[in-house]
Amino acid sequence: WMEEELAKMEKRSEAPTLFLHCCCAPCTSAVLERLSDFFQITLFYYNPNIYEKEEYQKRIEELRRFSLEYEAKYPISFVEGNYDPSLFETFVPNRKEDVEGGTSCYRCYQFRLEESAKIAKEKGFDYFTTTLSISPYKRSNWLNEIGKELSDKYKISYLYSDFKKKNGYKRSILLSKEYRLYRQDFCGCIYSKQERAKNKANK
Repeated sequence: WMEEELAKMEKRSEAPTLFLHCCCAPCTSAVLERLSDFFQITLFYYNPNIYEKEEYQKRIEELRRFSLEYEAKYPISFVEGNYDPSLFETFVPNRKEDVEGGTSCYRCYQFRLEESAKIAKEKGFDYFTTTLSISPYKRSNWLNEIGKELSDKYKISYLYSDFKKKNGYKRSILLSKEYRLYRQDFCGCIYSKQERAKNKANK
């Protein structure tokens, strides 16, 4: 579906606007490369799930740097969302034994995408989507399902995607090396950090 949408855009006289929720610079790199010829893109960094504040700052600074260094067809804008971890803790129940990719992650997707859809509608964007599907650990079917629900709710188009396809994830690794991007070794929340530490210890 995304390929069909992009093909239509090539024939348009003016590029539509896209509000792109970003999880980190490495994931954003390959997504920008894929979409920047078709959209006027605003990067939206909204990730109250990230543990701790120092990690949050490191990721957003890398994304800002990358957005300034990356040469796109159209100017790239940047918006930072509100960093309030208590909102994440309220919306996403204690993960406990739930591993990455489980039901708590679905709630986390909902939480961040709803804020993206809401602001995209308020600001008059044509589309919204997220970089999350580029990760092999993220379920694109869940993300697209949530995107469809929010598209209907807020009356704004969602760009369906699975950016890991066509070697998207591999491309993000190569671009990370090219731009010297910090690549974190856990998704973001305290539970994913604990899970990563546990896996390392087991190895």
